Amino acid sequence: MVCFPNCKINIGLFVTNKRSDGYHDLETVFYPVGTNSIETNRVLNDVLEIVPAKENTAKLHLTGLGVNGDSANNLVWKAYELFQNRNPEKITPLDIYLHKVIPMGAGLGGGSADGAFMLRLINDFYDLGTSDEELVQMALQLGSDCPFFIYNTPQYARGRGELMEPLKLDLSQYRIEVVCPGIHVSTKDAFSEIAPQPAPYDLRNLTALPITEWKALISNDFEKTVFKSHPELAALKKGMYDKGAVYASMTGTGSAVYGIFEKEF
Repeated sequence: MVCFPNCKINIGLFVTNKRSDGYHDLETVFYPVGTNSIETNRVLNDVLEIVPAKENTAKLHLTGLGVNGDSANNLVWKAYELFQNRNPEKITPLDIYLHKVIPMGAGLGGGSADGAFMLRLINDFYDLGTSDEELVQMALQLGSDCPFFIYNTPQYARGRGELMEPLKLDLSQYRIEVVCPGIHVSTKDAFSEIAPQPAPYDLRNLTALPITEWKALISNDFEKTVFKSHPELAALKKGMYDKGAVYASMTGTGSAVYGIFEKEF
């Protein structure tokens, strides 16, 4: 069984509070990119396949873009272990094939997508009947962004990103251009100069705001810090507007930059 994990962009990203547990509270809109409902300028989907293990031992096979770290820490593998611990009598050894296309450290959520899609894939493969609500709770054990990819629809998110409300935002009449410059931005460094403050705009009202007005009201708090270290990313964003984007932004903590353009019919 095979699936194609897509990525996301952040439309607005406000850091509103430093929590006692060391995390930060955020407010953002997650928007899925690379699905059939959106047109992008490039393929931004990983490929994930599971089949019964040839040697009766589960194994993760990685191809495509390089993945940092030990396979045991890969979110795809962790998703498999979550279900194995939950349903040990049903989950048999699998050969897991992950082909990476979505760049790492780009703010596109590729690793989170892989983990969440793996949960869905196993649920379908074994016909376990796990509800979306249960999958979301499992996904939260993998990472803060993972629950979004269980829904994989536009969501207003707060907290660490795990508290979500559906948002009726449709950008299918626009073209989204994503540029991944190959710069890995450290999340720790991106947070280093952030001064949390109340969100300047309620992103739940985004659908009522004409996209031509987004530039004046909606921003990514991490741009100030990241653009200081990587001025080429600021140049990429400016280049999007120079090319006619109606809105442009860095996504997540970077380094991918996207522009939203009117489609040419």
